[in-house]
Amino acid sequence: MADITAGAGRGAEDIRDAYMAMTRRKRMYGGIILAIFVVLMVSGFRLADGRNAGGFWDGISNIFQFPSEVVAEAAENAANLPGLMWKFLPSLIETLNIAAASTLIGAMAAVVLSLLSTRGLARWPRLVGLFRRIMDIMRAIPEIVIALVLIFILGGGPVPAMIAIAFHTAGALGKLFSEVNENASLQPVEGLHSVGANWTQRMWLGVIPQVAPNYLSYGLLRFEINIRASAILGFVGSGGIGYDLKNAFSWGQGRYDEVAAIFILLFLSIVFFDQLSSHYRNKLIGRA
Repeated sequence: MADITAGAGRGAEDIRDAYMAMTRRKRMYGGIILAIFVVLMVSGFRLADGRNAGGFWDGISNIFQFPSEVVAEAAENAANLPGLMWKFLPSLIETLNIAAASTLIGAMAAVVLSLLSTRGLARWPRLVGLFRRIMDIMRAIPEIVIALVLIFILGGGPVPAMIAIAFHTAGALGKLFSEVNENASLQPVEGLHSVGANWTQRMWLGVIPQVAPNYLSYGLLRFEINIRASAILGFVGSGGIGYDLKNAFSWGQGRYDEVAAIFILLFLSIVFFDQLSSHYRNKLIGRA
């Protein structure tokens, strides 16, 4: 009996020692990772500061100078802000149209890519890896790079922005949609296959009804992101409210009231669509 008790005590000590050793290893690895992160951050900051046109510490004191000038001029011309917001409303509508069209086109392409890249659902199982790499490439290329290339080819306007955002959206949503597809039940697909349904019919009737709420949820979230992206692309000549904001910036003082009006208009629209899409996303997720 004493031997059994002693053996149990040694076993508990061994477990405790192993746990403490594992804890020490985790702390050591965490410290090493933190040290590497700090070194990379410091070296990256010093490299960026050295290549910058002006020193970071020299210019940080002026960080609030431009916003204060905009706010001061906007306050002086506060009575003109409603009229300016109405003036730039068509440009905002153009930006929203770019975001909506690119989201719709990108989402449709993402549905096809996601189904072709999901194991168990793919039309050509051997090409699953290929379609996944295609989506990786589509996500890796920033919208602004695609837009600049298309503007060089097609000229300025909303079409290059729409194609660029749709291209990136297809890759981003395709990845999310493929993860949703992996959780879909295969029983409806197998049942449809047993009665002679082709691949398109199996996907449309067996998979899409299961994953549609999640598709719509991710699509609405992406629409919010694309509103911001379409506004940013306006700076490179893709039209929309971003183009008007760039022009207002270029004129400098004397046109800062227009800058303020555009900022207010853009902020209100983003907040509105953020709240609207969040409401419907929550309903869709709860229903799913």
